[in-house]
Amino acid sequence: MSLRDTLEFLAQQPLLALAVGAIFLVTLGGMIRRVTPRLSRLLQDGGNLALVAALLLTIVQVARLTTGSDLALPQIGLPEQRVTGGETRVEMSNDGHFWLQARVNGLPRRFLIDTGATLTALSESTAEATQVPVQSLRQSVLMRTANGTVRADLARVHELRFGNIVARDLDVVVAPGLGETNIIGMNLLSRLASWRVEGRTLVLVPNHPQVEDSPS
Repeated sequence: MSLRDTLEFLAQQPLLALAVGAIFLVTLGGMIRRVTPRLSRLLQDGGNLALVAALLLTIVQVARLTTGSDLALPQIGLPEQRVTGGETRVEMSNDGHFWLQARVNGLPRRFLIDTGATLTALSESTAEATQVPVQSLRQSVLMRTANGTVRADLARVHELRFGNIVARDLDVVVAPGLGETNIIGMNLLSRLASWRVEGRTLVLVPNHPQVEDSPS
């Protein structure tokens, strides 16, 4: 791997770049200790702080993400969800999956509910249309799909709404390998009071039911 390839790779992995930079500072500080002790101490202290920051940020990412989720690919069929009492009920499509219409930051988009996906995922076109920015500290994760392993970027949705359910400040990944598919994963479902499958119906029960939303 050339120096240019290495720099491009590190630019895509900010936590790794931070750790590498920190190690460089600590090493450089040790090399010049006898020549300039004060500068040496400053460099080593800065490098150690950077290493601690990289470690803490990595722990936070691991706590919030599991990067090996299997994501289903799109199928045909989209029955409408309906709200009954305090529940949103989603009928199974003819393809055997649960699909629904939701609003991402106010814009309607189609979603597949995948209980095998740890994270909610947006296609690149949905993220762009709904103005969901990749996090400023760009962090990539690897995700497995039926098309193989793809790289996805961590982002956050201000508001995702469907039926009587609203999720705000929701962690998502923007995954180019999904094509046009958007996926609701377990990080959203786990926010609910409960969810269950009754025959061919998925029943979603929010903690605080909202006014029913019917995206067009």
